[in-house]
Order: sequence, then C-alpha cells, then structure tokens
Amino acid sequence: MFKTVGPLEIVVILVIVLLVFGVGRIGKLGGELGKGIRAFKDGLAGKLDEDQDVNENNDNIKDAS
Repeated sequence: MFKTVGPLEIVVILVIVLLVFGVGRIGKLGGELGKGIRAFKDGLAGKLDEDQDVNENNDNIKDAS
C-alpha cells in the first residue's frame, strides 16, 4: 500500500502543515525544538561532568586509604 514517500508527497504534507499551523507558529515551534535539543545536550554534558567528579572523588578516597 505505502511503499515509499516520494518528493511530491512530502511537498503536499508540508503545504498542509503550513495551512494548519501558519508560518509564524512553525517558526516558534522550530525555535522551541532547538532550545529543547540544546538543553538536552547541556544536560547530558552536565551529567558526564558529575560522573567524572564522582570518579575523581573515589580515586582520592582510594589514595587516602
């Protein structure tokens, strides 16, 4: 039934989305999506930093023993 989605189908879907949401609203959604992705990446980086701090503290405790 649905083998592939071709370029014509993608254009039709984009036109329908533009008609439903409007240009301004799509721009806001894109901006919010970008902020969310950035916050997610920052959160992952922060989590990795915390893990490194814990490992360093464990090493310090082992050295002190």
